[in-house]
Amino acid sequence: MKKIKVGVFFGGRSTEHEVTIWSAKSVVANLNPDKYEVLLIGIDKSGKFHFGKDEILKYIPQAEVLFAEDKFCKKFPSEMNEYLSEYIDVAFPVLHGYLGEDGAIQGFLKILNIPFVGPDILSSAACMDKEITKILLRSEGLPVADYMTLRKPEVPRYEYVTAKLGEVVFVKPASSGSSVGVSKVRNESELLAAVTEAYRYDNKVLIERAVQGREIECAVIGNENPKTSDVCGEIIALDDFYTYEAKYIDENGAKLEIPAKLSPETLEKAKSTALKAYKTLNCEGMCRVDMFVSGNNIIVNEMNTIPGFVGGTSMYPLLLQKSGLSYSELIDKLLELAIARHQRDAKLKTSKGD
Repeated sequence: MKKIKVGVFFGGRSTEHEVTIWSAKSVVANLNPDKYEVLLIGIDKSGKFHFGKDEILKYIPQAEVLFAEDKFCKKFPSEMNEYLSEYIDVAFPVLHGYLGEDGAIQGFLKILNIPFVGPDILSSAACMDKEITKILLRSEGLPVADYMTLRKPEVPRYEYVTAKLGEVVFVKPASSGSSVGVSKVRNESELLAAVTEAYRYDNKVLIERAVQGREIECAVIGNENPKTSDVCGEIIALDDFYTYEAKYIDENGAKLEIPAKLSPETLEKAKSTALKAYKTLNCEGMCRVDMFVSGNNIIVNEMNTIPGFVGGTSMYPLLLQKSGLSYSELIDKLLELAIARHQRDAKLKTSKGD
């Protein structure tokens, strides 16, 4: 059987550059060498693409961990930007955050006519921008935390914020992930510092009411008939909130509980909410839906269209493993979904004369 050539994209210009390397390592380690040939495409922090081990390591030395397994197709030239579509059957963009989850790489791959894992351009962009996500979810009756939107250089008075959103709020860049640039605010001086910090990462910033409740996550997978994981997972932050450091640096910063201890009624409500959110944003392929359980309410927090894929620690693959889908089977399924969507969309007319 002819092997499928999989292009695994990693790195990129986002603040989550290093995280993508560890996610890509797990993806590559779980690609069956009897079924797939792997092409690594490293994107350095300036946005330049690199191919081949020597060139990748020259510009992205942290990627050494990706070459631990000898699974890689040896046929690819080091300079091949214009020929990329001839060497890849399907792409797996393991690119978190800016230019990875916001529709940019999806548009690039679509122009090249390469199938790719994860949601399409519009869904990716809508899920990346937290304000747009909230607007669309609310339009379908899904609850989200109350918020206000700022655009640089706006800084509201603390009294104005608390009158609308309460004494404790979170300040976030509108389009960043992994809690980068996120601050918890309890007083006026913290608000100024938090907004200043968030503006370092985005020209648009959200201030959200702090939700009192448990933080849970649900995995969703599929195209036309998506399904949720059988269970949800819970993030138990051991610090003030689930920071970047708690996610990736401090081993004692947070604990994952899978499955989350939820009543059957709450579990079903969370799963149905996640599924409705997925459909509302027109997602396909995959998404991790982050929510809060607050009393009897399920509140949607964020949508992650390229969730973490670090084996043994990332919630998305762990939730699906608990649902009977091994990591390798998950990768197989996501690649199948990418190819199936591409074949489906190829039948659509793109001009009146077709």
